[in-house]
Amino acid sequence: MRALIVEDDADLNRQLADTLQHAGYAVDSAADGEDGLHLGETEPYDAIVLDLGLPKLDGVSVLERWRKAGVATPVLILTARDRWSEKVSGFDAGADDYLTKPFHPEELLARLRALTRRAAGHASAMLESGSLTLDTRGARVFLGDQLVKLTSHEFRLLSYLMHHKERVISRTELVEHIYDQDFDRDSNTIEVFVGRLRKKIGNERIETVRGLGYRLVDPDAGRVDARTG
Repeated sequence: MRALIVEDDADLNRQLADTLQHAGYAVDSAADGEDGLHLGETEPYDAIVLDLGLPKLDGVSVLERWRKAGVATPVLILTARDRWSEKVSGFDAGADDYLTKPFHPEELLARLRALTRRAAGHASAMLESGSLTLDTRGARVFLGDQLVKLTSHEFRLLSYLMHHKERVISRTELVEHIYDQDFDRDSNTIEVFVGRLRKKIGNERIETVRGLGYRLVDPDAGRVDARTG
């Protein structure tokens, strides 16, 4: 999963980036409204953290332009504690949630998890595909009762497939959502990560749709128990 942080406070921006990266996100950052506007319009993100008090172009204007341009990415706005009017302006501009400063990193992560789950049509923090479970809160994966150890890129790839299970995802889309902007993005590496994942969770769980991409499936779905007919 990939996130954008638009925050002009350098220390807070860096702290937010570290927090999200440790939680399994690929992260891009912008320090002003103009840069944030450009990234939000040209790069695909699963969630955006947007401060409203930005230089060059304020956060509300950035958000309004994103929505006018058809950018539907979930946006969490950051506001000052005593500026209730900013919350109203942010929601009216198209924000999905808000968080007042100062805030606890765990609350930020919880809100982002909720936004990305809802955007993908999931209500629970536990994403399941048969006996495969991804705990979005703890960034852990289980196959049955066994913990599956994954690298950061393997986790991002599986997380994106789990959020969009049963849908065919192209290699290009996967590349865009598991790497940050500065990473040397090569779609051929996706095949490598898919191969590694198959060895850890089972070959049959990631289906290759020739010419289109990959799809996460439950290998036991639709099977009829011979004992029950």
